[in-house]
Amino acid sequence: MDAPTLDDRIARRVQAVDFQSWKDKVTSTGGCLHPVRLTGAWSVTDTTTGTVLADRSGHILAPCNNRRASVCPACSDRYAADAFHLVAAGLSGGKGVPETVTTKPRIFATLTAPSFGAVHGRRVSGNGKTMPCGCGGFHHPDDPRLGTPIDPESYDYTGSVLWQANLGQLWQRFITVLRRYLARAAGLTVREFGDHARLSYGKVAEYQRRGLIHFHAVIRVDGPDGPTSPTPKWVTAELLNEAIATAARSACLSSGRPNGQPLELRFGSQVDLKVIRPAALDAFEDPAGEISESRLAAYVAKYATKGTGKTEGPDRRIRSELDIEHLVVSEHHRRIIRTCWELGGMPEYASLNLRKWAHMLGFRGHFLSKSRKYSTTFKDLRETRSAWRRAEALERLGVTEDQVLVVNHWDFTGIGYADDAERELAAAIGERVREQRKRKYETERRDSERAARKENDHA
Repeated sequence: MDAPTLDDRIARRVQAVDFQSWKDKVTSTGGCLHPVRLTGAWSVTDTTTGTVLADRSGHILAPCNNRRASVCPACSDRYAADAFHLVAAGLSGGKGVPETVTTKPRIFATLTAPSFGAVHGRRVSGNGKTMPCGCGGFHHPDDPRLGTPIDPESYDYTGSVLWQANLGQLWQRFITVLRRYLARAAGLTVREFGDHARLSYGKVAEYQRRGLIHFHAVIRVDGPDGPTSPTPKWVTAELLNEAIATAARSACLSSGRPNGQPLELRFGSQVDLKVIRPAALDAFEDPAGEISESRLAAYVAKYATKGTGKTEGPDRRIRSELDIEHLVVSEHHRRIIRTCWELGGMPEYASLNLRKWAHMLGFRGHFLSKSRKYSTTFKDLRETRSAWRRAEALERLGVTEDQVLVVNHWDFTGIGYADDAERELAAAIGERVREQRKRKYETERRDSERAARKENDHA
């Protein structure tokens, strides 16, 4: 007798007696593909009467919270949404940040990677005409050669990996140089600068096709106490723009190649800077060198979503050199990973932990990072969401938090689903949840834009 097909197994699972309760558990995770399975109990007791108002025991599913879309789209979406709100709060206020941040000098900066060798590219002229690549040919937008070296043997894989592995330190050097420039412009020392102003930022890392990181950052100057204090009048958007451009060119780290030759690590020459205008000044066309808050919010959303996707590398850490040869990646990215592994075995690069981060193509930083006073935190966002859900549950019971005793006790029993049939069903549930959320956000966005146009018309 032939073994049941996947469709047969899915049909059996849907017809099972416990399917609806299982479906509800999956839906509560947003359709997580690798949920944490827990067994235990939960109860809410009225402390004044001793009455158990609600209880639950048995098995539950908790989301895996993996930020990578290639591992779990549902949890990646949640992470990307939190990342967007974290950056947007520092951009236009909210989440504990005053709306007065919109009046402060702010720049949207893109810092790129330098060249480590010519790569296949697709350039478009100002009139929309496709220009030939350095290889002499033309490339379709989906050409897999885009971003790969024209001459792999002359491409500086060692330099690119060492640059990427030190990128976090290079960013900190950039911030130090930027702070010094602003202090010097005001006739202050760096120590005195902190008594007058504070540099705040939120940045997102984005992988390019060639496997190297670009940083997209909102950079803001506050008063000494952060977003709640006024920025000194001598700090203008023009001064901040000039300071960022200078710091991006000047920031440099000294490293060394395996053969002992010195290696200077810098950002690429392509630095894109735009002044951020308040939403009240939004226009259909942005003046040269400026960007509106609403348009920037869309960019941040794109980078947040893209940043949590694939890096063109594997989804999990590499355990041995043999694993590299079996990875389903391009030869270019395989060579980056192999270079990480080789350099990671050298004593002089031990502090970089390159073998640990080979699957990230040598990048050791966070997808999103920010200065302390830029805006809220992931922890605050998650605690706020948890508190809202708790308050909603208590409201349904007709009690307040100070009236009840909540007991939670859950034990870990495993990760993932029983078989591929459950996994396929979970993926479908997750897709449906995301589509519903997308339609809701689109409706809210259209309503918001319609309301904004009415306000502008009345003004």
